[in-house]
Formats: sequence, structure tokens, C-alpha cells
Amino acid sequence: MSDHKTVDYREENGVAWVVLDRPEVHNAFNARMQQELHDIWRSLRHNDAIGAAVLTGAGERAFCTGIDRAEAIDSRQDDIASHGPGTQVHFDDPGADIGPKSCDLWKPVIAAVNGMACGGAFYMLGEVDVIVAAESATFFDPHVTYGMVASFETMHMLQRMPLGELLRMQLLGAHERMSAQRAYEIGLVSEVTSGADLHERARWIAETIAARPRNAVQATVRTAWMAQELSRSQALALGNAMLALGSDPENVLEGQRFFASGERVEYRTR
Repeated sequence: MSDHKTVDYREENGVAWVVLDRPEVHNAFNARMQQELHDIWRSLRHNDAIGAAVLTGAGERAFCTGIDRAEAIDSRQDDIASHGPGTQVHFDDPGADIGPKSCDLWKPVIAAVNGMACGGAFYMLGEVDVIVAAESATFFDPHVTYGMVASFETMHMLQRMPLGELLRMQLLGAHERMSAQRAYEIGLVSEVTSGADLHERARWIAETIAARPRNAVQATVRTAWMAQELSRSQALALGNAMLALGSDPENVLEGQRFFASGERVEYRTR
């Protein structure tokens, strides 16, 4: 993975750190970053050394501000600009495969949001499992302000935000930014911390998860996302299949032995 130019990647204590590394353009993604993210998420599926990942942005000003509009993501975008939305029957979405779930990765991904997160950043935030934000983080989507439809971003974030809050963010566009505190209040963010403590909080979450049995963790993640998208009865009907996929008999026995021993894990109260 030494060939990465737009993403800083490293592995520590069972955790993959995926750092969007284009701070000069607020970590906006271009074609190179799109490909590198896709390759990283796909490769992590088969990396037995990694049990969880942290996704964050370089610098303090932005997590990600979406597509780098100063660079053509794909030559077909010129056709889109020329012909207008009415002929977009075949549309190659530049953000379609930059999120972990779109790349079939079911290892947990924790997002550590620093600064601005807007527009195309929601392709990624809509597919992570836990979001921790610095106090300075803000969330907004400027598409409508500049005459564009907030389409895929809206679909991703509807899985994470109440409808009214999402519509307010999408329709007000660049005119209003949601604070980290408000994002916490509506459940988009699970924790707000100082900028100095952001990575440490994400690290603790990721390393704690990565230390647990991998199959059980991944099956739990996949169960949650499956249940989010299916009806209740459909999800329950698949419950036994998910139990079978994620249950390693030796891990289950070891867990029962630990519980029977009377020992208990040290925990934090949030």
C-alpha cells in the first residue's frame, strides 16, 4: 500500500488508520483518492491482522468536503454537464465505491470527524458504523445552494438522521451548518470531544472492538445493517443464519468460561 498518494494508511494494534490526505483542498476526493479508498476497503476484507478501522481527515479544517470539483473525476462528467440531468440514464457515480459497505467490508469503521464534513463526505459517513466528532466539526450539504440535486448524499444520510433534520440540512445548503453538538443531539454522532482528544477516543473504540472475536464482530455489523434495510419479520427470519455465520464455538466457550470465572472487563461510562 506504499503507492498511496491521497490517503495516509497505517496499521496499529489491529486497527487500520485511513486518513484522507489532501488538506490543501479540504480532503476533497479526486479520481485517485476514489480508487485508493476502494482498494483499501476491498483489501481489508482479507487482512486478518485488522479487526476495525478509523477513517479521518488530515489537518484540522476538514474531514472531507466531497468531490474535488477543480479536477474532472471522470471524462463522462463532461457529458453530464453538456447534456443536463434529463439524459443521465447511465450515470457513473464518482462516490459509489468510496464507502466501506459499498465495497463489501463488514469490519467496523469508526469515523473521527474533524472540521467540515459536507457534500460527498456523506458517501463515507453514511456507511461507517460509529461517528465521533471534534467540537469544531460541522455538517452541511451545499448542493441545492449551487443548483444541484442532493441525491445520493440524502439517501445515505437518511439511514442516520431524522427526516426533518436531514431535509433542513439539504434544503438550507450552504446557508446553515450543523454543529457537532446538534449532530450528537439527533444521534448522528455518538460522542463529541476536543480536537486534541479526537483520535484517542476513536483509537480506544477501534482497538477495543478489534480485540474481540472477528467473526462475531463482523456478523453483528452485518446483522445491524441488514435489519436497517429489511422489514422486521424479514430480518428476524435471517437471524439464525447470521448467528451461524458469526459464531465460532471456541470463542463462545471461551466467553462463557470468562463469564463463569467472575472476572469482569474494565469499562468506561459515556
